[in-house]
Amino acid sequence: MYSKEEAKKLKEQFWTNFGRFMSPIPNEEGLKVNWVNYKTGIKHLYFRMEVDNKTASIYIEISHPEKGIRELMFTQFQEYKTILHAELDEEWIWTENHDDEYGKTTARIGIELNKKASVFKVEDWPTLISFFKPRIIALDRFWSNAKYGFELFK
Repeated sequence: MYSKEEAKKLKEQFWTNFGRFMSPIPNEEGLKVNWVNYKTGIKHLYFRMEVDNKTASIYIEISHPEKGIRELMFTQFQEYKTILHAELDEEWIWTENHDDEYGKTTARIGIELNKKASVFKVEDWPTLISFFKPRIIALDRFWSNAKYGFELFK
């Protein structure tokens, strides 16, 4: 078992390594991008990657505090569902009302790694990177075209 400080350090090392691994890869538009902290350019709209001691997940998070606007953004993503899934080459789970660990309601579109892998086991890192890499790149490809349909939310 790791102390809180050791666990934090291992997670930081993982994300640093992932960032270094991804840094030579430009985004769809040929520009340098921070893959770990991907910027969508839309307030309250994030591409998130999470990893813990059991699994990993990647998702689109819509966190607008106004329920109506959050619903509109989610509906707009539904309009792009076929394109998103084609770009990802897999179906993701759509959750219009997700309550996070702090009690905040968000909307999520995402997927979880379908096998056990831990950020605290360095030997699992290649599995985690192999899970995140193609999906964040596919999200970027999707977003390079779809972002124009979300400009009204800027």
